[in-house]
Amino acid sequence: MTPSINKYLIILCIAAGSLAGCNKQLEEYNPGGTTTDAVYSTPEGFETLVNAAYTYNRWWYGKEEGYSISEMGTDIWTSGTGDKYPDMTNYNNLQASNSVMSVLWKQLYAAINLCNAGINRIDNAGLPEDRKRIRAAELHFLRAFYYWHIVETWGGVHFTLTETSGVVTTATRTPVDTFYAQIFRDLGEAVNNLPTTTSDYGRVTKPAAEAFLARMYLTRGMNQQAADLADKVINSYGYTLQPKYADLWRMDNLQNKEVIWAVNYMKNLVFDDRTDATLFPNGHSRGANNAHMLFAMKYDDLPGMQRDILNQRPFNRYMPTLFLLNLFNENADARYEGSFKQVWYCNNLKTAPAGMKLGDTAIYCSKYVLPASTKYRIYDRNAVYTENGGGKDRTRYVSLNKFDDPTRASMNEEQSARDAFIIRLAEMYLIAAEAQFKLGNSSKAAEYINVIRKRAAITGHEAEMVVKAADIDLDFILDERARELAGEQLRWFDLKRTGKLGERIALHNPDANAYFQSYHTLRPIPQDQIDAVTNKDEFKQNDKYN
Repeated sequence: MTPSINKYLIILCIAAGSLAGCNKQLEEYNPGGTTTDAVYSTPEGFETLVNAAYTYNRWWYGKEEGYSISEMGTDIWTSGTGDKYPDMTNYNNLQASNSVMSVLWKQLYAAINLCNAGINRIDNAGLPEDRKRIRAAELHFLRAFYYWHIVETWGGVHFTLTETSGVVTTATRTPVDTFYAQIFRDLGEAVNNLPTTTSDYGRVTKPAAEAFLARMYLTRGMNQQAADLADKVINSYGYTLQPKYADLWRMDNLQNKEVIWAVNYMKNLVFDDRTDATLFPNGHSRGANNAHMLFAMKYDDLPGMQRDILNQRPFNRYMPTLFLLNLFNENADARYEGSFKQVWYCNNLKTAPAGMKLGDTAIYCSKYVLPASTKYRIYDRNAVYTENGGGKDRTRYVSLNKFDDPTRASMNEEQSARDAFIIRLAEMYLIAAEAQFKLGNSSKAAEYINVIRKRAAITGHEAEMVVKAADIDLDFILDERARELAGEQLRWFDLKRTGKLGERIALHNPDANAYFQSYHTLRPIPQDQIDAVTNKDEFKQNDKYN
């Protein structure tokens, strides 16, 4: 995203109920007032509102809170030793007091409020008609985007299209269908009025709105519409899969032609969203993209190793389930090597065993049972996982490295400038495949899946990666989504959408299966929200949560 979209006025921070925080980069424009009316009624001020509405997606994408909700508690991840939220990862005593629930509830509803304010005030902002049409479309898209996160996470909770003014002490319980009816209306506005391209990286475009709409159609079982729209995005706008899967994750290749929409994080970290007592009091404690730390195992206390930039700062939050690792035929599928780190090379002679040189293998993690080695540390299948596939050694394991950032300035830097991909072209092939399968067209589904499997094939193993119509069922599609999209903040929603959350946890994640119950397909409403409302008879907690 270029700096222009990343700027907005500090004045918006003091507008009641409008924002959770402000960015440190400021527009030179200053209207000289301190009210929302003064800001929103000028073209320059209204631009800051729209730009601010985008920033809330940073609270979800690339952040620990968002990963805890969207990837954890599924069939493909379990807790590392450093997991701060095992109640999210394994459903162990998940309750309304969970702090992730509280912070994301507040941020998402602040985002909704800002979108509502913009949509309802835009006629008085003095914008030229062409720009007014685009900015309104952006706000409609963002409202749909944020409401999707809310309704899928918490179900039929509070819904409003009106800007909050003053203190409000009541909340509504609104049917899920009402949310989705509005999501489709808002996305219709977005699709009809957004430009096909943008020079301001990070702004939503018409193909991005269509791609998200295809995801919504699939979510609501509108399979023909999902198939048609995903196919349109695939064929109409010049997006292309990267030649190699691993190329997607290179820090010098983030703005590539496979990315349909992303949360951009600024290379100059001072312009990102880290909390600042004066300029960004409600920012995130770590700011920017933190994914590089969350999936990294602890390596820096082992012989021959010390913490460095290349191997990341190991927060040791999440480890892959054995099931996820076993989904890959690493001899044919380049996505295994393109997604996971198995080897750590000696970078510290002071602690290295005798005979080990810099650059020699110091640690090797494997999903297989391996013979012992006297040359380096081995953490194999039997050391890392229990007999039934649960976590055993939650400190050393094969680690997801899709989000590594070797360009960070120091080994302890928490913030990464890596963009967080929200929608990329490969998902469109998978949406089209799932929709076609549900329409009874397994041959067409296999065609779509084979496109991304062909990209993933190791040279000389292309034939092994081809699937046939008879291979396609819903579980295969979910397996393929895991191989392609692991860690990309879609898994929990995928399993919920397909009605497979409990089944797949029972089959593939014994850690979570020990605690998962059917009511966990919704998350608990934050306790501070329950406590704050005065209409407690109407606005009640989701079933079975205390």
